Amino acid sequence: MKLTLGLPEIVGSPALPRRLAWLTGARLLFMSIALALVGSLYLGGRYDARYASLKAGLFTFGCGFVLTAVYAALLRRGRHVELLADTQLVLDQVTWTGIVYLTGGAASGATSFYGLSCLVGAALTGMRGASVAAVSGGICYGALVTALARRWIMPPADQPAGLYSPSPEELSFYVTVNLLVLVVVMLLAGTLADRLRWTGGELIAATERAQQAERMAALGRLSAGLAHEIRNPLGSIAGSVQLLRTAQGLDDEDKQLCEIIQREANRLNDLVSDMVDLAKPRKPELAPVNVATVAREVVALASKSGRAVSDVDVVFESDARPAWVRADNAQLRQLMWNLVRNAVQASAAGDSVTVSVSAGAEGVVLAVVDHGVGIEEAQMPRLFDAFFTTRSQGSGVGLAVVKRIADEHGFMIHVKSEAGRGATFRVLMGPAAPA
Repeated sequence: MKLTLGLPEIVGSPALPRRLAWLTGARLLFMSIALALVGSLYLGGRYDARYASLKAGLFTFGCGFVLTAVYAALLRRGRHVELLADTQLVLDQVTWTGIVYLTGGAASGATSFYGLSCLVGAALTGMRGASVAAVSGGICYGALVTALARRWIMPPADQPAGLYSPSPEELSFYVTVNLLVLVVVMLLAGTLADRLRWTGGELIAATERAQQAERMAALGRLSAGLAHEIRNPLGSIAGSVQLLRTAQGLDDEDKQLCEIIQREANRLNDLVSDMVDLAKPRKPELAPVNVATVAREVVALASKSGRAVSDVDVVFESDARPAWVRADNAQLRQLMWNLVRNAVQASAAGDSVTVSVSAGAEGVVLAVVDHGVGIEEAQMPRLFDAFFTTRSQGSGVGLAVVKRIADEHGFMIHVKSEAGRGATFRVLMGPAAPA
Protein backbone atom coordinates (compact mmCIF):
# COMPACT_ATOMS: atom_id res chain seq x y z
CA MET A 1 0.00 0.00 0.00
CA LYS A 2 1.36 3.42 -0.99
CA LEU A 3 0.16 6.79 0.21
CA THR A 4 1.26 10.03 -1.44
CA LEU A 5 0.78 13.39 0.22
CA GLY A 6 1.60 16.89 -0.88
CA LEU A 7 -0.50 17.43 -4.03
CA PRO A 8 -4.21 18.30 -4.09
CA GLU A 9 -6.52 15.59 -5.34
CA ILE A 10 -9.78 16.04 -7.26
CA VAL A 11 -12.70 14.81 -5.28
CA GLY A 12 -15.44 13.08 -7.23
CA SER A 13 -14.76 9.45 -8.06
CA PRO A 14 -16.27 8.05 -4.79
CA ALA A 15 -19.64 9.61 -5.81
CA LEU A 16 -19.84 7.68 -9.10
CA PRO A 17 -21.82 4.73 -7.69
CA ARG A 18 -24.34 7.17 -6.21
CA ARG A 19 -24.72 8.97 -9.54
CA LEU A 20 -25.13 5.63 -11.33
CA ALA A 21 -27.88 4.69 -8.90
CA TRP A 22 -29.70 7.95 -9.65
CA LEU A 23 -29.23 7.33 -13.38
CA THR A 24 -30.67 3.84 -13.10
CA GLY A 25 -33.72 5.21 -11.32
CA ALA A 26 -34.14 7.98 -13.90
CA ARG A 27 -33.85 5.46 -16.73
CA LEU A 28 -36.55 3.31 -15.16
CA LEU A 29 -38.82 6.35 -14.83
CA PHE A 30 -38.18 7.38 -18.44
CA MET A 31 -38.90 3.89 -19.76
CA SER A 32 -42.13 3.77 -17.79
CA ILE A 33 -43.28 7.14 -19.18
CA ALA A 34 -42.32 6.14 -22.72
CA LEU A 35 -44.18 2.85 -22.40
CA ALA A 36 -47.24 4.71 -21.12
CA LEU A 37 -47.10 7.02 -24.16
CA VAL A 38 -46.85 4.06 -26.51
CA GLY A 39 -49.84 2.50 -24.80
CA SER A 40 -51.89 5.68 -25.09
CA LEU A 41 -51.07 6.09 -28.80
CA TYR A 42 -51.25 2.54 -30.03
CA LEU A 43 -53.51 0.79 -27.58
CA GLY A 44 -56.05 3.59 -27.26
CA GLY A 45 -57.73 2.62 -30.52
CA ARG A 46 -55.99 5.14 -32.82
CA TYR A 47 -53.50 2.59 -34.20
CA ASP A 48 -53.63 -1.11 -34.93
CA ALA A 49 -51.65 -3.09 -32.40
CA ARG A 50 -50.40 -5.28 -35.22
CA TYR A 51 -48.26 -2.47 -36.64
CA ALA A 52 -44.54 -3.38 -36.94
CA SER A 53 -43.49 -0.10 -35.30
CA LEU A 54 -45.56 -0.93 -32.24
CA LYS A 55 -44.02 -4.34 -31.88
CA ALA A 56 -40.51 -2.98 -32.38
CA GLY A 57 -41.17 -0.15 -29.92
CA LEU A 58 -42.48 -2.51 -27.27
CA PHE A 59 -39.49 -4.78 -27.83
CA THR A 60 -37.09 -1.82 -27.48
CA PHE A 61 -38.64 -0.64 -24.23
CA GLY A 62 -38.75 -4.20 -22.94
CA CYS A 63 -35.02 -4.52 -23.58
CA GLY A 64 -34.57 -1.19 -21.76
CA PHE A 65 -36.33 -2.53 -18.68
CA VAL A 66 -34.21 -5.70 -18.74
CA LEU A 67 -30.99 -3.71 -19.10
CA THR A 68 -32.01 -1.44 -16.21
CA ALA A 69 -32.48 -4.49 -13.99
CA VAL A 70 -29.08 -5.82 -15.05
CA TYR A 71 -27.48 -2.43 -14.31
CA ALA A 72 -29.02 -2.38 -10.84
CA ALA A 73 -27.78 -5.91 -10.08
CA LEU A 74 -24.23 -5.15 -11.24
CA LEU A 75 -24.18 -1.85 -9.37
CA ARG A 76 -25.00 -3.64 -6.10
CA ARG A 77 -21.75 -5.61 -6.48
CA GLY A 78 -19.76 -2.39 -6.60
CA ARG A 79 -17.16 -3.72 -9.06
CA HIS A 80 -15.83 -2.08 -12.23
CA VAL A 81 -18.07 0.93 -11.73
CA GLU A 82 -16.45 3.06 -14.45
CA LEU A 83 -16.72 0.22 -16.98
CA LEU A 84 -20.38 -0.19 -16.02
CA ALA A 85 -20.97 3.54 -16.61
CA ASP A 86 -19.35 3.38 -20.06
CA THR A 87 -21.37 0.28 -20.96
CA GLN A 88 -24.61 1.98 -19.97
CA LEU A 89 -23.82 4.96 -22.17
CA VAL A 90 -23.02 2.79 -25.19
CA LEU A 91 -26.14 0.66 -24.79
CA ASP A 92 -28.25 3.78 -24.30
CA GLN A 93 -27.03 5.06 -27.66
CA VAL A 94 -27.93 1.72 -29.22
CA THR A 95 -31.42 2.03 -27.70
CA TRP A 96 -31.81 5.57 -29.06
CA THR A 97 -30.75 4.29 -32.47
CA GLY A 98 -33.67 1.87 -32.40
CA ILE A 99 -36.01 4.76 -31.57
CA VAL A 100 -34.49 6.85 -34.39
CA TYR A 101 -35.06 3.97 -36.82
CA LEU A 102 -38.72 3.71 -35.86
CA THR A 103 -39.38 7.47 -36.07
CA GLY A 104 -37.94 8.55 -39.40
CA GLY A 105 -34.31 7.48 -39.71
CA ALA A 106 -31.83 10.24 -40.56
CA ALA A 107 -34.50 12.96 -40.29
CA SER A 108 -35.91 11.74 -36.94
CA GLY A 109 -36.23 14.23 -34.11
CA ALA A 110 -35.29 11.44 -31.71
CA THR A 111 -31.63 12.09 -32.57
CA SER A 112 -31.68 14.64 -29.74
CA PHE A 113 -31.53 11.68 -27.36
CA TYR A 114 -27.91 11.19 -28.44
CA GLY A 115 -27.12 14.60 -26.94
CA LEU A 116 -29.00 13.66 -23.79
CA SER A 117 -26.67 10.70 -23.32
CA CYS A 118 -23.69 13.05 -23.71
CA LEU A 119 -25.05 15.15 -20.85
CA VAL A 120 -25.55 12.04 -18.73
CA GLY A 121 -22.02 10.85 -19.52
CA ALA A 122 -20.59 14.23 -18.51
CA ALA A 123 -22.48 14.07 -15.22
CA LEU A 124 -21.09 10.59 -14.55
CA THR A 125 -17.40 10.80 -15.45
CA GLY A 126 -16.82 14.23 -16.98
CA MET A 127 -15.20 14.56 -20.39
CA ARG A 128 -14.55 10.83 -20.54
CA GLY A 129 -18.25 9.97 -20.25
CA ALA A 130 -19.28 12.69 -22.69
CA SER A 131 -16.71 11.41 -25.21
CA VAL A 132 -17.83 7.79 -24.86
CA ALA A 133 -21.46 8.83 -25.41
CA ALA A 134 -20.64 11.11 -28.38
CA VAL A 135 -18.42 8.57 -30.16
CA SER A 136 -20.81 5.66 -29.64
CA GLY A 137 -23.81 7.82 -30.64
CA GLY A 138 -22.05 9.02 -33.79
CA ILE A 139 -21.11 5.47 -34.76
CA CYS A 140 -24.65 4.18 -34.17
CA TYR A 141 -26.26 7.05 -36.09
CA GLY A 142 -23.78 6.75 -38.95
CA ALA A 143 -24.29 2.99 -39.15
CA LEU A 144 -28.09 3.41 -39.24
CA VAL A 145 -28.00 6.10 -41.95
CA THR A 146 -25.57 4.04 -44.06
CA ALA A 147 -27.63 0.87 -43.69
CA LEU A 148 -30.84 2.67 -44.72
CA ALA A 149 -29.16 4.46 -47.65
CA ARG A 150 -27.65 1.25 -49.02
CA ARG A 151 -30.86 -0.72 -48.36
CA TRP A 152 -29.12 -3.12 -46.03
CA ILE A 153 -32.14 -2.71 -43.78
CA MET A 154 -35.61 -1.68 -44.92
CA PRO A 155 -37.81 1.00 -43.32
CA PRO A 156 -40.63 -0.16 -41.02
CA ALA A 157 -43.52 -1.44 -43.15
CA ASP A 158 -46.07 0.82 -41.45
CA GLN A 159 -44.04 4.04 -41.90
CA PRO A 160 -44.07 6.35 -44.97
CA ALA A 161 -41.35 5.15 -47.35
CA GLY A 162 -40.54 8.68 -48.50
CA LEU A 163 -39.51 9.66 -44.99
CA TYR A 164 -36.65 7.18 -45.18
CA SER A 165 -35.48 8.21 -48.67
CA PRO A 166 -34.14 11.78 -48.42
CA SER A 167 -32.17 13.30 -51.27
CA PRO A 168 -28.34 13.24 -51.06
CA GLU A 169 -28.32 16.93 -50.14
CA GLU A 170 -30.89 16.43 -47.38
CA LEU A 171 -29.05 13.37 -46.10
CA SER A 172 -25.76 15.27 -45.95
CA PHE A 173 -27.50 18.10 -44.09
CA TYR A 174 -29.05 15.79 -41.48
CA VAL A 175 -25.79 13.90 -40.89
CA THR A 176 -23.68 17.06 -40.66
CA VAL A 177 -26.03 18.84 -38.28
CA ASN A 178 -26.51 15.86 -35.97
CA LEU A 179 -22.81 15.01 -35.76
CA LEU A 180 -21.92 18.67 -35.22
CA VAL A 181 -24.46 18.92 -32.40
CA LEU A 182 -22.97 15.79 -30.81
CA VAL A 183 -19.46 17.28 -30.86
CA VAL A 184 -20.62 20.63 -29.46
CA VAL A 185 -22.65 19.01 -26.67
CA MET A 186 -19.73 16.71 -25.83
CA LEU A 187 -17.24 19.58 -25.56
CA LEU A 188 -19.50 21.90 -23.61
CA ALA A 189 -20.91 19.29 -21.23
CA GLY A 190 -17.58 17.54 -20.66
CA THR A 191 -15.64 20.75 -20.02
CA LEU A 192 -18.31 22.16 -17.72
CA ALA A 193 -18.58 18.91 -15.76
CA ASP A 194 -14.81 18.68 -15.26
CA ARG A 195 -14.61 22.28 -14.09
CA LEU A 196 -17.52 21.81 -11.71
CA ARG A 197 -15.94 18.67 -10.33
CA TRP A 198 -12.61 20.45 -9.84
CA THR A 199 -14.32 23.43 -8.23
CA GLY A 200 -16.27 21.12 -5.94
CA GLY A 201 -13.04 19.38 -4.94
CA GLU A 202 -11.35 22.70 -4.25
CA LEU A 203 -14.34 23.82 -2.16
CA ILE A 204 -14.25 20.64 -0.08
CA ALA A 205 -10.51 20.99 0.42
CA ALA A 206 -10.90 24.65 1.45
CA THR A 207 -13.65 23.73 3.91
CA GLU A 208 -11.49 21.02 5.42
CA ARG A 209 -8.58 23.44 5.76
CA ALA A 210 -10.82 25.99 7.47
CA GLN A 211 -12.13 23.36 9.88
CA GLN A 212 -8.60 22.15 10.58
CA ALA A 213 -7.45 25.73 11.24
CA GLU A 214 -10.33 26.24 13.66
CA ARG A 215 -9.45 23.03 15.51
CA MET A 216 -5.79 24.01 15.64
CA ALA A 217 -6.68 27.47 16.98
CA ALA A 218 -8.71 25.90 19.78
CA LEU A 219 -5.90 23.45 20.47
CA GLY A 220 -3.41 26.32 20.50
CA ARG A 221 -5.31 28.16 23.18
CA LEU A 222 -5.55 25.00 25.26
CA SER A 223 -1.94 23.89 24.78
CA ALA A 224 -0.51 27.33 25.54
CA GLY A 225 -2.11 27.23 28.97
CA LEU A 226 -1.31 23.58 29.66
CA ALA A 227 2.29 23.65 28.46
CA HIS A 228 3.43 25.95 31.25
CA GLU A 229 1.39 24.16 33.92
CA ILE A 230 2.67 20.74 32.86
CA ARG A 231 6.33 21.53 32.19
CA ASN A 232 6.99 23.13 35.57
CA PRO A 233 6.10 20.08 37.69
CA LEU A 234 7.49 17.82 34.95
CA GLY A 235 10.89 19.48 35.27
CA SER A 236 10.78 19.02 39.02
CA ILE A 237 9.89 15.34 38.64
CA ALA A 238 12.70 14.72 36.12
CA GLY A 239 15.26 16.54 38.27
CA SER A 240 14.22 14.70 41.42
CA VAL A 241 14.45 11.33 39.66
CA GLN A 242 17.95 12.14 38.42
CA LEU A 243 19.05 12.94 41.97
CA LEU A 244 17.31 9.86 43.33
CA ARG A 245 19.12 7.59 40.85
CA THR A 246 22.47 8.77 42.22
CA ALA A 247 21.51 8.08 45.82
CA GLN A 248 23.15 5.18 47.63
CA GLY A 249 21.23 2.17 48.83
CA LEU A 250 18.98 1.72 45.76
CA ASP A 251 18.49 -1.87 44.67
CA ASP A 252 17.94 -2.97 41.07
CA GLU A 253 14.16 -2.75 41.35
CA ASP A 254 14.35 0.83 42.63
CA LYS A 255 16.66 1.82 39.77
CA GLN A 256 14.29 0.21 37.28
CA LEU A 257 11.37 2.17 38.71
CA CYS A 258 13.42 5.38 38.41
CA GLU A 259 14.14 4.59 34.76
CA ILE A 260 10.43 4.07 34.10
CA ILE A 261 9.60 7.42 35.70
CA GLN A 262 12.36 9.14 33.71
CA ARG A 263 11.21 7.56 30.43
CA GLU A 264 7.56 8.46 30.98
CA ALA A 265 8.50 12.02 31.98
CA ASN A 266 10.47 12.37 28.74
CA ARG A 267 7.56 10.98 26.75
CA LEU A 268 5.18 13.47 28.38
CA ASN A 269 7.59 16.31 27.62
CA ASP A 270 7.75 15.21 23.97
CA LEU A 271 3.97 15.14 23.82
CA VAL A 272 3.70 18.68 25.20
CA SER A 273 6.30 19.89 22.69
CA ASP A 274 4.48 18.23 19.79
CA MET A 275 1.16 19.73 20.81
CA VAL A 276 2.67 23.22 21.01
CA ASP A 277 4.39 22.78 17.63
CA LEU A 278 1.17 21.53 16.03
CA ALA A 279 -1.16 24.09 17.55
CA LYS A 280 1.00 27.23 17.29
CA PRO A 281 3.19 26.82 14.22
CA ARG A 282 5.59 29.55 13.22
CA LYS A 283 6.49 30.56 9.69
CA PRO A 284 9.66 28.75 8.55
CA GLU A 285 12.80 30.87 8.23
CA LEU A 286 14.39 29.47 5.07
CA ALA A 287 18.15 29.23 4.72
CA PRO A 288 20.59 26.74 3.13
CA VAL A 289 20.70 23.59 5.28
CA ASN A 290 22.82 20.48 4.84
CA VAL A 291 20.23 17.70 5.16
CA ALA A 292 22.87 15.00 5.66
CA THR A 293 24.46 16.86 8.56
CA VAL A 294 21.13 17.44 10.30
CA ALA A 295 20.09 13.81 9.77
CA ARG A 296 23.42 12.56 11.18
CA GLU A 297 22.97 14.70 14.29
CA VAL A 298 19.36 13.53 14.78
CA VAL A 299 20.43 9.87 14.47
CA ALA A 300 23.23 10.43 17.00
CA LEU A 301 20.78 12.00 19.43
CA ALA A 302 18.14 9.29 18.86
CA SER A 303 20.74 6.56 19.46
CA LYS A 304 21.28 7.89 22.99
CA SER A 305 17.65 8.18 24.05
CA GLY A 306 14.63 5.95 24.58
CA ARG A 307 14.55 2.40 23.23
CA ALA A 308 17.37 3.19 20.76
CA VAL A 309 19.78 2.84 23.70
CA SER A 310 18.66 -0.70 24.52
CA ASP A 311 17.00 -2.79 21.82
CA VAL A 312 16.61 -0.84 18.53
CA ASP A 313 19.55 0.20 16.34
CA VAL A 314 19.32 3.53 14.49
CA VAL A 315 21.66 3.63 11.48
CA PHE A 316 22.54 6.57 9.20
CA GLU A 317 23.42 6.22 5.50
CA SER A 318 24.30 8.90 2.95
CA ASP A 319 25.90 9.20 -0.46
CA ALA A 320 28.80 11.54 -1.13
CA ARG A 321 26.84 14.10 -3.17
CA PRO A 322 25.86 17.48 -1.66
CA ALA A 323 22.41 17.52 -0.04
CA TRP A 324 21.70 21.19 0.59
CA VAL A 325 18.13 22.54 0.59
CA ARG A 326 16.47 25.78 1.63
CA ALA A 327 14.63 25.01 4.86
CA ASP A 328 14.18 26.04 8.46
CA ASN A 329 16.93 24.21 10.34
CA ALA A 330 14.96 23.76 13.58
CA GLN A 331 11.77 22.61 11.84
CA LEU A 332 13.68 20.21 9.56
CA ARG A 333 15.34 18.75 12.65
CA GLN A 334 11.90 18.36 14.27
CA LEU A 335 10.55 16.61 11.17
CA MET A 336 13.43 14.12 11.18
CA TRP A 337 13.24 13.57 14.93
CA ASN A 338 9.52 12.77 14.78
CA LEU A 339 9.97 10.34 11.88
CA VAL A 340 12.85 8.54 13.62
CA ARG A 341 10.99 8.43 16.93
CA ASN A 342 7.90 7.05 15.18
CA ALA A 343 10.00 4.35 13.47
CA VAL A 344 11.67 3.34 16.74
CA GLN A 345 8.34 3.11 18.54
CA ALA A 346 6.95 0.90 15.75
CA SER A 347 9.94 -1.47 15.86
CA ALA A 348 10.33 -4.64 17.87
CA ALA A 349 13.32 -5.58 20.01
CA GLY A 350 16.32 -6.37 17.82
CA ASP A 351 15.03 -4.43 14.81
CA SER A 352 16.88 -1.60 13.13
CA VAL A 353 15.85 1.78 11.77
CA THR A 354 17.71 3.17 8.76
CA VAL A 355 17.88 6.89 8.02
CA SER A 356 19.31 7.80 4.61
CA VAL A 357 19.85 10.98 2.64
CA SER A 358 20.41 11.00 -1.13
CA ALA A 359 20.54 13.55 -3.93
CA GLY A 360 19.57 12.48 -7.42
CA ALA A 361 17.04 12.98 -10.18
CA GLU A 362 14.23 13.41 -7.63
CA GLY A 363 16.26 16.01 -5.75
CA VAL A 364 17.20 15.64 -2.11
CA VAL A 365 15.39 12.69 -0.52
CA LEU A 366 15.21 11.75 3.15
CA ALA A 367 14.16 8.16 3.85
CA VAL A 368 13.33 6.56 7.20
CA VAL A 369 12.90 2.78 7.02
CA ASP A 370 11.78 0.48 9.81
CA HIS A 371 10.95 -3.24 9.98
CA GLY A 372 8.20 -2.99 12.56
CA VAL A 373 4.50 -3.78 12.60
CA GLY A 374 3.73 -1.83 9.43
CA ILE A 375 0.55 0.07 8.61
CA GLU A 376 -2.75 -1.50 7.60
CA GLU A 377 -4.36 -0.31 4.38
CA ALA A 378 -7.46 1.02 6.16
CA GLN A 379 -5.28 3.24 8.38
CA MET A 380 -3.29 4.89 5.58
CA PRO A 381 -5.74 7.71 4.71
CA ARG A 382 -5.73 8.95 8.34
CA LEU A 383 -2.04 8.41 9.00
CA PHE A 384 -1.20 12.13 9.30
CA ASP A 385 -4.42 13.20 11.04
CA ALA A 386 -3.93 14.89 14.39
CA PHE A 387 -4.60 12.58 17.37
CA PHE A 388 -5.00 9.47 15.19
CA THR A 389 -2.82 6.65 16.48
CA THR A 390 -2.72 2.87 16.32
CA ARG A 391 -0.54 2.41 19.41
CA SER A 392 -1.91 2.12 22.92
CA GLN A 393 0.59 4.69 24.23
CA GLY A 394 0.66 6.89 21.14
CA SER A 395 -0.68 10.42 20.99
CA GLY A 396 -1.20 10.82 17.24
CA VAL A 397 0.55 14.19 17.22
CA GLY A 398 4.09 13.47 15.95
CA LEU A 399 3.20 12.59 12.35
CA ALA A 400 0.72 15.47 12.20
CA VAL A 401 3.61 17.81 13.00
CA VAL A 402 5.66 16.12 10.24
CA LYS A 403 2.88 16.73 7.73
CA ARG A 404 2.51 20.39 8.75
CA ILE A 405 6.23 21.09 8.45
CA ALA A 406 6.40 19.31 5.08
CA ASP A 407 3.44 21.30 3.74
CA GLU A 408 4.91 24.61 4.86
CA HIS A 409 8.22 23.80 3.11
CA GLY A 410 6.61 22.42 -0.04
CA PHE A 411 7.99 18.92 0.61
CA MET A 412 6.19 15.76 -0.47
CA ILE A 413 5.85 12.68 1.72
CA HIS A 414 5.56 9.20 0.22
CA VAL A 415 4.63 6.33 2.53
CA LYS A 416 4.96 2.71 1.51
CA SER A 417 3.98 0.00 3.96
CA GLU A 418 2.29 -3.33 4.47
CA ALA A 419 0.96 -4.74 7.72
CA GLY A 420 3.69 -6.75 9.43
CA ARG A 421 6.43 -5.69 6.98
CA GLY A 422 7.55 -2.33 8.28
CA ALA A 423 7.19 1.08 6.69
CA THR A 424 9.21 3.47 4.54
CA PHE A 425 8.73 7.23 4.83
CA ARG A 426 10.34 9.21 1.99
CA VAL A 427 10.43 13.02 2.11
CA LEU A 428 11.07 14.62 -1.29
CA MET A 429 12.61 18.03 -0.62
CA GLY A 430 13.04 19.22 -4.18
CA PRO A 431 16.25 20.02 -6.09
CA ALA A 432 19.46 20.62 -4.18
CA ALA A 433 20.21 24.25 -3.34
CA PRO A 434 23.63 25.89 -3.39
CA ALA A 435 25.42 25.90 -0.06
